[in-house]
Amino acid sequence: PNCFGYPLSIFFIVVNEFCERFSYYGMRAVLVLYFKYFLQWDDNLSTAIYHTFVALCYLTPILGALIADSWLGKFMTIISLSVVYTIGQAVMSVSSINDLTDHNRDGSPDNITVHIALSMIGLILIAFGTGGIKPCVSAFGGDQFEEDQEKQRTSFFSIFYLAINAGSLISTIVTPILRAQECGIHSRQRCYPLAFGVPAALMAVSLIVFIIGSRMYKKVKPQGNIMIQVSKCIGFAIKNRFRHRSKEFPKREHWLDWASEKYDKRLIVQTKMALKVLFLYIPLPMFWALFDQQGSRWTLQATTMDGDFGAVQIQPDQMQTVNPILIIIMVPVVDTVVYPLIKKCRINFTPLRKITVGMFLASLAFVAAALVQVQIDKTLPVFPTAGQSQIKIINLGSDGATVLFEPQLQSVTVTPLESTSYMTFESSQLQSINVTSGNSTRTEEISLPGGNRHTLEVKNIATGIFVELVLDNVTSKPEEGNNLIRFINNLPDTDTINVTMGDTSFGTLTYLSTSNYSLFSGGRKDEITVASNSMLCSVTSQALGFGSAYTIIINGCSGDALYVTYSEDIPPNTVHMAWQIPQYFLLTCAEVVFSVTGLEFSYSQAPSNMKSVLQAGWLLTVAVGNIIVLIVAGASGLSEQWAEYVLFAGLLLVVCIIFAVMAYFYTYIDPREIEAQLDEEEKKQVKKDPVIYENQAEIDTHM
Repeated sequence: PNCFGYPLSIFFIVVNEFCERFSYYGMRAVLVLYFKYFLQWDDNLSTAIYHTFVALCYLTPILGALIADSWLGKFMTIISLSVVYTIGQAVMSVSSINDLTDHNRDGSPDNITVHIALSMIGLILIAFGTGGIKPCVSAFGGDQFEEDQEKQRTSFFSIFYLAINAGSLISTIVTPILRAQECGIHSRQRCYPLAFGVPAALMAVSLIVFIIGSRMYKKVKPQGNIMIQVSKCIGFAIKNRFRHRSKEFPKREHWLDWASEKYDKRLIVQTKMALKVLFLYIPLPMFWALFDQQGSRWTLQATTMDGDFGAVQIQPDQMQTVNPILIIIMVPVVDTVVYPLIKKCRINFTPLRKITVGMFLASLAFVAAALVQVQIDKTLPVFPTAGQSQIKIINLGSDGATVLFEPQLQSVTVTPLESTSYMTFESSQLQSINVTSGNSTRTEEISLPGGNRHTLEVKNIATGIFVELVLDNVTSKPEEGNNLIRFINNLPDTDTINVTMGDTSFGTLTYLSTSNYSLFSGGRKDEITVASNSMLCSVTSQALGFGSAYTIIINGCSGDALYVTYSEDIPPNTVHMAWQIPQYFLLTCAEVVFSVTGLEFSYSQAPSNMKSVLQAGWLLTVAVGNIIVLIVAGASGLSEQWAEYVLFAGLLLVVCIIFAVMAYFYTYIDPREIEAQLDEEEKKQVKKDPVIYENQAEIDTHM
């Protein structure tokens, strides 16, 4: 059946691809944050496992192509591996259910090993599923067209690419929103089950849609995989050359010519052309090593930034949407404006020069990321080391207070209802504190273990000076843009009060007592309510930003109005996420001139039957690039993230120079012209000796 001149079957294939890409990119968008915040892995381990997974996703297409071309055929390969894919997505969703092992209902999994094991099983199944069907779906779509439908086939691939980008863009917007919700049976947590569950559902829909169209598909039987023939040809040439390595055998023009005893000239010449392109692929993995860090290091960088865009609050993992949005904009702009302008300037902007420029732009993108990281690092709080203690002072009284840290370490004066920033002391040197307020003085001996922050609360009251040293129990900045809030009851006319903020209760607080910290999502303004037997007061909190910690001091209640002051314990994220846009812009420009041009160049320089070999080689460069991230990040030993960005930028710049030299010596060929010459030679051979030619053709068929 046809619709608008297109086989009706391709519409099922396009919908299938949209759902599958939604499933993959939606799951991948939240993956590194799942590792970090749910599985409680550090940044380096989260990054390592993320890139291992991506590498596996780009290694398995070779396996999928072999299965499809040599055994099951494209249709059954897509069906079989889609089932594996769907199961993997479902397992990932189950693995992220907090209540699965939270038997004591404290909000944390009791057996994290179970969640890790399920996650790894799910990711392996997903990698085999998505990688295995990757080389099959687009080729299967191309099989649906007749030979006289070349125009429709070209349009199909454009629609197919649009479906990929649409699925990627929409899922990268939606799944971080789902992740940011709170859900759970016994305790409310970030909703990773929903963030993974929706992609799992979309993958199931993808499979169902593909099966529905099964009767309409044109199913081409497996005809053998050219990669196997090429591998055998190369292997035989190497073995044959090794057997004839002595000087008595004359040298041949090319080492592949040693395969001529077993393989025909056409396959050898075509393999030479393919290897010539594959040789240029050697430096390319370094580009992908930088490019794929959008989903790992750059997402983790966004967690320490301010995502407040006015009416919209952007989640850290949503910043990845900048890339597909810019792709949709930049591809037509570059094709219709930039390249024609370069051509008018009479600059010979060859494909290999475009790839070189793409590498350079990606290197610049990581320089931009390093500059942003330097600014972020300036805003991060410094926490005490094992031998240090940090103390901040909050003056809760109406008189000024002077605090002397003995022996003669530091003297600080604090005005009424004000606080200081944290001061750092060597724990072994700090012996006592002397507080003077009004006409009273009080000395307290202290002994601090080190490695912690403390708050010194002082107030001049009728019975003398109140002094209390409170352990803050905070050793790092709140992550994921969350805020930490605690309260001090500074209401002198009440015995105890009940404090709530939003839906969170801080319990009862006696006079001058301090609550524990509670975690709140960033960017919110919540209602603070204080209740006792004799009063009920409330006030809306000020905007507390993202990634901050505050001590809110309850000072007074008049009518139903509550009066509070805020003491900043940890400053909020102040570097805005918008500062990541330049690095995304540079990397997207790099992708446009690198990735699109790379595939175009490969196809233009490869023989007609070697497209799959080059496709496999191209996907292999992506896999190797992700492995490079593991090696470099693990071996560098750099403690500063900006330094790692600079290292990657420098490595790519060096590789860029090497590739530019390789490109300079590359000679462009026309495969069609070479194949036409081979056709002429074969015709002459047939006329000269048709029997020999037919026998050779039969041998090649069964090889």
